[in-house]
Amino acid sequence: MAISDVQFFQGWKQVLGMCNLKPGEQVTILTSDDSNPQIASMARLAASDIGAVVSVLNLAPMNGEKAISRDKSGYIGKTPLEGNSAALACLKASDMVIDTIQLLFSKEQEEVLKTGARMLLAVEPPEVMMRMIPTPEDKARVLAAAKKIGAAKKMTVTSAAGTDFSCDIGQYPVLTQYGLADEPGRWDHWPSCFAATWPNEEGAEGTIVIDEGDILLPFKMYAREPVTVTIEKGVIRDIKGGFDAEFMRKFMESFNDPRAYAMAHVGWGLHTRAHWTVLGLYNPEAQLGMDARSFAGNFLWSSGPNTEAGGDRDVPCHLDIPLRNCSVSLDGEAMTRNGEVVNADQR
Repeated sequence: MAISDVQFFQGWKQVLGMCNLKPGEQVTILTSDDSNPQIASMARLAASDIGAVVSVLNLAPMNGEKAISRDKSGYIGKTPLEGNSAALACLKASDMVIDTIQLLFSKEQEEVLKTGARMLLAVEPPEVMMRMIPTPEDKARVLAAAKKIGAAKKMTVTSAAGTDFSCDIGQYPVLTQYGLADEPGRWDHWPSCFAATWPNEEGAEGTIVIDEGDILLPFKMYAREPVTVTIEKGVIRDIKGGFDAEFMRKFMESFNDPRAYAMAHVGWGLHTRAHWTVLGLYNPEAQLGMDARSFAGNFLWSSGPNTEAGGDRDVPCHLDIPLRNCSVSLDGEAMTRNGEVVNADQR
């Protein structure tokens, strides 16, 4: 069901209030030709109603001739801000940027965040955003998980399907997403709710089994049969299985970059209003797939870039793969068990 402008306007005011937007602050809404017009217009009205000074910056789309997918996460890190010093200066002069084109993993995003600007990505369908509107409880769960990750040295993941994976952690920062850009220099994504980190370099080992019904992003597909992924010294060395395995291999090969096979962030979902089923209820081009990334108890692992963590791996190939029914532990302490969150602080 669609969300009315009135509902969405009220939702934006609620979220911007929790992002600590104040009267007089400079807000830039970044749009492109394929941005959702309701997202941009209601964000503009809500920010203006709060008393912010609002600008709308529209940039031409790019990467269409390079990407083999229309999905915004199908080819990442290269943005229309590259070489556009005037547009970049506008964002750097902002107190808050509302991003409807997806700057994630780009060097320009990092430049903007270093100025102290806070950035909120908003690209999911409005009805998904409203169902998963951030709450203080969401934030508390994510920060509790992040505290556990930050204190740990090893993450271990197992499943009845055959996953037997572990990685040393601590070299890279903890990633927290709870849907609010509420501190200077903070990036977040409405909707989102998970905690993660990146394995230490060469510190990930083992087997990850993508079972039937697990989700493959950015393909936006449910796995048809098991896929066995072998990781050695932090790099994917083998992908075995049927059609889904071949699809993964061919997609990654198309980037012609060995860095695409490096392990990226690993963590688990904590959103109690996100659902595994949502991916199958939408046209794939209508959503990015944040239900899949955020549903409570998933094990979310990824491959490719680590620039978001301060690394130099800026490969445009990025897979996010949420698995069900896994057990995640930190230094032997269970965080999830068979796909259910078990640590009391995360509930």
